[in-house]
Amino acid sequence: MNWLARIDVDAETARAEKIWDSYAWHQKLWEGCFPGDPDAKRDFLTRIDPLEGAFRLWVLAKRDPPVRPQWCPPDGFALMEIAASFLSHRYYAFDLRANPVKTIVQRSPRGETILRSNGKRTHGKRVPLIKPEELRAWLIHKGKVRCRDKGTGLDIPGGFRIVEEKPLEVSPMIASYFRKKGQAGYHGGVQFRGTLEVTDPKAFIETYQSGIGSAKGFGFGLLLLAPMNLESKKP
Repeated sequence: MNWLARIDVDAETARAEKIWDSYAWHQKLWEGCFPGDPDAKRDFLTRIDPLEGAFRLWVLAKRDPPVRPQWCPPDGFALMEIAASFLSHRYYAFDLRANPVKTIVQRSPRGETILRSNGKRTHGKRVPLIKPEELRAWLIHKGKVRCRDKGTGLDIPGGFRIVEEKPLEVSPMIASYFRKKGQAGYHGGVQFRGTLEVTDPKAFIETYQSGIGSAKGFGFGLLLLAPMNLESKKP
């Protein structure tokens, strides 16, 4: 079962709660929406949309339904159960805020791949994608391959394709700065809007629940969906 919560708060409340960046939002949403279980796995997705003088937050959870945080006014909270039928359509209009990156392999001055003591390749450096053609290719690839299983090394399918006949809007990358445990960092956020077709229903549901791309704990990867009927009309 999936639950989607929408939370609207004004900027003054955010300042009073000392919410300064995406990591602070993640902590506040965890504490406020899932109280009493601080050690549980944080298996939920979030999205933060800045508005004029306010914020609109989305929380997608597969576990217990999110509750209204104390700092959210009653009229600023809405909870929807995502019925199985909602995820059974073939076409959707989608809105995705993601953190598209590529990994640069770490090499020695002689150009050799740097290996760890166990013989495996060192973790590469992640750099944000900026060029429109790279961003488009990244999203198309995510529809085919969501990620790679660390245990088996096999690709996990995304279960969808981008409908090329419909416009795909790709916003310029916007840096989202944060502080975590005293260390400063940033993620490159890109908004995609378009139409997708489900090619593998089971894989698509897993993609919807797990999110797309990296930095999911910082407000990225959550798909906002609206079913569409693009089937050819019979005479």
